[in-house]
Amino acid sequence: MNKRRARQIFERLRKEKPEPQGELAYSSPFELLTAVILSAQATDAGVNKATAKLFGVANTPEAILDLGLARLKKHIKSIGLYNSKAKNIMATCRQLVDRHGGEVPADRAALEALPGVGRKTANVVLNIAFGQPTMAVDTHIFRIGNRTGLAPGKTPLEVEKGLVSIIPAEFMQHAHHWLILHGRYVCKARSPACGECVINDLCEWSDKHQFMAAAG
Repeated sequence: MNKRRARQIFERLRKEKPEPQGELAYSSPFELLTAVILSAQATDAGVNKATAKLFGVANTPEAILDLGLARLKKHIKSIGLYNSKAKNIMATCRQLVDRHGGEVPADRAALEALPGVGRKTANVVLNIAFGQPTMAVDTHIFRIGNRTGLAPGKTPLEVEKGLVSIIPAEFMQHAHHWLILHGRYVCKARSPACGECVINDLCEWSDKHQFMAAAG
């Protein structure tokens, strides 16, 4: 796909949602980081339900450490893989306190050095909390990058690099949210709503016509 078509795609997505918002609830970089760690293989709604209670009693690295592992687990036990996630959050809080003065670093290498934080999580935090032009590739964005022809790739990193290279700079701040929301509610994995898609005519997916016919 060429950059002219990519620009048209994001112009339409921006027109549809000028100020897109993610669905994880947070009020600080630390709350965002914690929520994203918890969101792996879990729904945003499920994470929000758990963090609403957790952040009410502990929403800083110091407070989580004071809470302790056992009590942390009680707050997040409704979330899948909560045992390993709790251990990672505790270890991350310890590093944040010991190495970063209790603050979430706005640096990729420092973020990826935290337990439970990989490239995708680091990209989410850098983009949303610190306004950096990063692209976190989850299953939705990976699917859209390949399906639409925006950024075909065999790995998340390939899709990420492709998207960063083709998306005009003016759209990078919100591109992550636009693509996730589009993948979650329109360009779904099993039943894409091609007939309702605002970028349908710009999409290069060869199978889109059968879903348009089914919708009609």
